[in-house]
Amino acid sequence: MRKIGFIGLGTMGGPMAANLLAKGYEVTVYNRSADKAERLAAQGAKVASSPAETAKGADVLFTMISDDRAIEEVYFGANGVCAGIGDGGAAKTVIDSSTISPELAGRIAEALAERGVDFLDAPVTGSKPAAIDGTLVFMAGGKEETVRQHEELLLAMGRKVLYMGPSGSGAITKLAHNAIVGINNVALVEGFSIAAKAGIDTSAFLDLVMSGGAGSKAAELKGRKIIEHDFSNQFSLNLMLKDMKLASRLSDQMSVPVPMLEAAKSMFQIGQTQGYGEEDLSAVARCYEDWIGRRIGKTGN
Repeated sequence: MRKIGFIGLGTMGGPMAANLLAKGYEVTVYNRSADKAERLAAQGAKVASSPAETAKGADVLFTMISDDRAIEEVYFGANGVCAGIGDGGAAKTVIDSSTISPELAGRIAEALAERGVDFLDAPVTGSKPAAIDGTLVFMAGGKEETVRQHEELLLAMGRKVLYMGPSGSGAITKLAHNAIVGINNVALVEGFSIAAKAGIDTSAFLDLVMSGGAGSKAAELKGRKIIEHDFSNQFSLNLMLKDMKLASRLSDQMSVPVPMLEAAKSMFQIGQTQGYGEEDLSAVARCYEDWIGRRIGKTGN
């Protein structure tokens, strides 16, 4: 069985690596915060001391990192992935499941191609529960044959693998997807706010939403959390804002007008300014609660 390297063991990466271990893969992990790596070590993972070392010992390398700046360091830093592969590392395929700019995905693909290594930009949809359950959906950009060669490996962590096109297509798809996610979550909260301000029971309102044309994944995944005032982090408001900024920049480059994206992005910026950034993205509801002067949910009615 192929040896797997996994860099980035946060909210998503940790459960993904754990699923690979559970499926019997030999996994070597690296994380800047050593305690997260030690938790995987207790489940049977080997722990590397740097991204370069992780790349050297793997047949296939995964990265799951928070943002472009951190990815830059992981790949191009002094002890980064490229240094490990360039120094005779074994990894022949690198798969990045982070949400990053298409430009950076292209730079990484070019740098790895110069070293004879295939690169897939393969971000995922599905937040922490899907990462834990192994039900993520991968959207992959790169060589289609490379995607198919590693489909079984990806399905050890997910339920579906979608090929989106050449290098960079996965990154673009994820930004377009998360633009919808952000907009839908703000729309859900605005509807809740109208109902709550009028004294409507929001549990009954959510039942109506899920039964009618307003039903959505946002309502399914976040509606009850908002009512219960449970903003424990499944995908943070900060990360949602980061993705929407990337989507906004991409739309500018493509001359695509995105007024709804810009309005929703502003709401998440307000949430971050108000100190809700490390909470779940559904914590954007707190901004509306401040404005309407009451909680959305059982304690507000």
